[in-house]
Amino acid sequence: MRIYIKYFFALLLFGFNGIVASYISLNSYEIVFLRTLIGSIFLAIIFLCSKSKLKGVKNRKHFVYLIISGIAMGTSWMFLYEAYSQVGVSIATLAYYCGPIIVMLLSPFVFRERLTLSKISGFLFVLIGMYLVNGNDLRQNGFSWGLICGILSAIMYAFMVIFNKKALGITGLENSMFQLIFSFLTVMVFTWAKQGVIIPSLFENIIPVLILGIVNTGIGCYLYFSSIQKLPAGSVAICGYLEPLSALIFSAIFLSERLTLVQIIGAGLIICGAAFGEFYKHKKISR
Repeated sequence: MRIYIKYFFALLLFGFNGIVASYISLNSYEIVFLRTLIGSIFLAIIFLCSKSKLKGVKNRKHFVYLIISGIAMGTSWMFLYEAYSQVGVSIATLAYYCGPIIVMLLSPFVFRERLTLSKISGFLFVLIGMYLVNGNDLRQNGFSWGLICGILSAIMYAFMVIFNKKALGITGLENSMFQLIFSFLTVMVFTWAKQGVIIPSLFENIIPVLILGIVNTGIGCYLYFSSIQKLPAGSVAICGYLEPLSALIFSAIFLSERLTLVQIIGAGLIICGAAFGEFYKHKKISR
């Protein structure tokens, strides 16, 4: 139960990311750059203060898995924050959370977890919901850049989760620290290649940047990665939909973003469809 609480709290922090980012007057790449930089430094300081020893680097295979996962996370966040700026927090988050469905579909092959009829049914509901949420934009503009970024962020999310769960030899704070460091290095190389070496202006953004870097990223990633390794991939995918649900609520409260009735129905289908497989399974077991 404690693991689930850590996971849920991390998801709530992540659900608040878009709201905090909306108060930062920087482009999406600079936001992710600062987020990963501050989060990495924060976790590195905590790791050094805890006087823990590096154990994961001795397992080269699992360390490579963690490098891939970190690269995928940095890439995913860059696409996600670009989607935030293009199509808004709520739509971008819902597109991003096609990622857990990809994890769920691949789990029988990667983790040898059984793909049940209830999970397949839930997946179909999610696809219908995604069309209702994004269908109007798709019909008017086709695959807009913002929507494409959301979908690409979902694919990278799936790579992040799969390879992090495969890095079994590196756990806890060490896992989260290396994950963020490799994510930061990925974002740094891309940002510098795109814009050159820059020093983002922090005068007007210092408070939201620190909140995003320390709380939402440093603490959030520690809680997230120390919990998903101990949870089944299916449960990570299903319960992960607490993040887009909280993002929808937060964006309505703090940003006054409004979804149409059709989009609300679509959002409900996404969340209910994704949750159906998990709850239906437990209901059958309890009988």
